[in-house]
Formats: sequence, C-alpha cells, structure tokens
Amino acid sequence: MDNFVRIVEVGARDGLQNESVVLDMQDKITLIENLIKTGLKDIEVGSCVSPKWVPQMAGSTEIYEKISKPDGINFSLLTPNLRGYEAARAVGCQEVAIFTGASETFTQKNINCSIAESLERFEDIMSRAKSDGVRVRGYVSCMVDCPYEGAIDPSAVAEVTGRLLDMGCYEVSLGETIGTATPDRVEAVWDACLERFDAGQLAGHFHNTYGMAIANVYASLKMSIRTFDSSIAGLGGCPYAKGASGNVSTEDLHYLLTHMGYDTGIDEEALMQAGKAIMERLGRPTRSNAAIAYWKKREA
Repeated sequence: MDNFVRIVEVGARDGLQNESVVLDMQDKITLIENLIKTGLKDIEVGSCVSPKWVPQMAGSTEIYEKISKPDGINFSLLTPNLRGYEAARAVGCQEVAIFTGASETFTQKNINCSIAESLERFEDIMSRAKSDGVRVRGYVSCMVDCPYEGAIDPSAVAEVTGRLLDMGCYEVSLGETIGTATPDRVEAVWDACLERFDAGQLAGHFHNTYGMAIANVYASLKMSIRTFDSSIAGLGGCPYAKGASGNVSTEDLHYLLTHMGYDTGIDEEALMQAGKAIMERLGRPTRSNAAIAYWKKREA
C-alpha cells in the first residue's frame, strides 16, 4: 500500500473567500507563510477573480509575488478565465486551477454559464497552459448533491471529470459542496469515476456541514483515493447552503491519516500553530476537533 497521502491546502482561497471577515494582505501572507512551515507541499494561494465579486480574494497575485517559495512546494492560483490565467502567469505562477460543476443549475448560479460553456471558456486556458508548461488542476462542484437540483447522477460527475482530464488537467478534485453526502453515496461516485479513470487522477474535496467530511474521506481512502483538499482550522463555508461549515479541517484530516498509518509529511506542531494564529486573527474558535483536543491536552 502506498503510504503517502497528499493534502492540498485550500484555506487561503476556498476558506477565506467564504469568510465574512476580509483580511488585509499582510494577514493573508502571514497565513500562507505559516502554512509553508507545516511541510505542506500543495498550497492554493488565492483566486484571480474580480474583487468586486469576491472581495476576500483581492490582491491574490500580489500575495503570490510576495510569499516565499521554497523548492518542493506547489503554489497555485484559481483562474476562472483567460484574463485570470494571464494575471497568474504575470507573477510567475506555474500551476492554476479551473472550476465547473456537475449540476447545470449550480454552474449557472455560481459562474453564470452552462457546464458546456464553462468548458469552452477553459479551452484557451488549456492551450496557453500547454504552451507555457503550466500544470492545470480541475474542480467539479456538486459531486453528490446540488442545493437546487438535489441528488446528482454519478455518471454526470464522471462525464464532466472526463472532459476536464481530456482537456489536459493533470488531476480533478471532486467537491462535495454542501456537505450532505454520506459514505455510501460518495463511494457510488468513485465507482463511476474509477471505471474510467485512474485513482491518481482524482482528489476529494469534502465539506463538513453535517459532520460527515471525515467519514467521507475514510470511504474515499478505501476506494484508493490518495489526494484530499482541506482547509486550515476548517475555514470557510458554502454560500449556497445556509449555515454550512467549511471544508474538512487540515488538522482533522492529518489526525485521521497519521493515526491510520499514512504519511502526510506535515509537522503537527506547526500545523496547530498555523490554525491557532489564523483563528485568533478572525476572532473565533477553530472548527477542528483535532485542534481543540490538541490545545486542551497541551493546557492540561
């Protein structure tokens, strides 16, 4: 069994973009520098979107320029269109992410176009990325449920995933966007995808609205998935699911994996310190159960 599980830290992008508090640039840089100290090898820095629509992501390219970039760490930016891609490339970004959904209604509400139109938008990005030698990661929202359409057919998820892989994405992260899924339903999606794609081309992105994120990660591990997105301290939420909590916390994911004998390459103390620092800045408690237990034990 391959003992290493790759964690993609999305707190500085997917986490912060859904937080009500808008941090200043130095706070965001401090967060990322703290994440670098943990040993994480994949860190999403921000999103090249208009600050008019997502004010929390203002200055993402400038932040990318200013952070330290040790060898061996992949730093990425989300790029919804060619303009975003060009902005990312202007600061030397070597990995970008693109996003669509498995639900037509969600895609229309989220990015104002159909699934087919979103894929057409990405053609120019993929062409440029291939020419520039830039890696592209894909995201697919609503892998199990849509807040507007309800249950999503696993075959629809596999179809969109295949389109992104065929376009040249090296990996596609499937997002359990509103956190309603249970392990059996997640396994059904992986079954549909693994009939067509290698597990190494897939990643899981789970939200914890109903406390199912870790259970869904465990189910995914049993299906040979070895890459997961997570957010420090469980930052974030989903604007399309009232009261939804954020992504699975990196601390909880790390705890599960290491106690099951997997290697994450993460320094636990540095991880806990990073989570504590950002939540102190935001002025509220962490959403990570592992972090709560860790600090209680330290203080005992």
